Amino acid sequence: MTSFWRLPSGRLHPQVVIGGGVVVTLLALILGSTQGAYAIAPSQLLSVLCNGLLGGSTSSTEHLVFMNIRLPRLLLGLVAGAGLGLAGALMQGMFRNPLADPGLIGVSGGAALAAACAIVLGPLWFASLGFTLGSWTLAVSAFIGGAAVTLLIYGLAQSSGGTRVGLMLLAGIAVNALAGAGLGFLSYISNDEQLRNVQLWLMGSLGHARWATVWLVGCVVALCTVAAMALARPLNAIALGEAQAQLLGVPVERTKRYAIVVTALAVGSVTSATGVIGFIGLVAPHWVRLVAGPDHRLVLPGSALLGASLVLVADAVARTVVQPAEMPLGVLTAFIGVPLFLLMLRQFRNKL
Repeated sequence: MTSFWRLPSGRLHPQVVIGGGVVVTLLALILGSTQGAYAIAPSQLLSVLCNGLLGGSTSSTEHLVFMNIRLPRLLLGLVAGAGLGLAGALMQGMFRNPLADPGLIGVSGGAALAAACAIVLGPLWFASLGFTLGSWTLAVSAFIGGAAVTLLIYGLAQSSGGTRVGLMLLAGIAVNALAGAGLGFLSYISNDEQLRNVQLWLMGSLGHARWATVWLVGCVVALCTVAAMALARPLNAIALGEAQAQLLGVPVERTKRYAIVVTALAVGSVTSATGVIGFIGLVAPHWVRLVAGPDHRLVLPGSALLGASLVLVADAVARTVVQPAEMPLGVLTAFIGVPLFLLMLRQFRNKL
């Protein structure tokens, strides 16, 4: 039975999916704008925005807090969640498995290991690196580590028949295990301050957001979004099976390569700026697919919007639940995501 909201199949209309995602993201932005150690009432927020746009007073405490601290953090959370959700949708489409996650190809593990090396071994072995890159040392190290591991896994997955998804999965599991062992070793040899820094980075945070970081990660995620949307139709064909997709004229191997590159760029750039934020890439595409169907023309943008909303809500809670301290963002994404994910599974279990 069809309605304004639903199609005959019971799925939501595409306009409802995208429009609802935009509304939820805007509400999450408003929530994040008003919550924190220094609360800003919605009326004050409106005044701050009007003054900023119309050139009014910019010396109020609310304006300084919002424009210099909170807004960069919100925008970084927006692009970070969008990048992770988009990458998760690409991975699930390429693997044809709703349990696939960007971490399967080792980007997060490689970035985490490289960042930990920069924290623990950097002062001993690469002392000049800190003077050269300054505050960008950790971000650059994490991005290089994620990209290097992605190239390694992609090379291991090559065979005469092309890219073997099964080999890529096994290689990713092995590399992630090796990265975990490396992190354990670095934690063992680190001092108390280094150990705390490594653990905080592994749990993820938006607390170090800067405008330069926002622009850099935002540009990368925007380019990845455009590239991912170009892969929507090929991924729809691959969902029928690689042999059927080839019969339909879809360049399967090229689609896999592009999907891997886009995922590595999105997750690598986000992880280099925020640390490891788990569960978003797994949950967001699953939720969108449950209500909108398997069409990647909806799943990809819907996952980006939902991923952004989840990160923004989790960050708002992280800044308020243990004031004046701050909870790790990665912990809260799991706390928020897991119960909702299980609830969605229970509600839609007959459609899976």
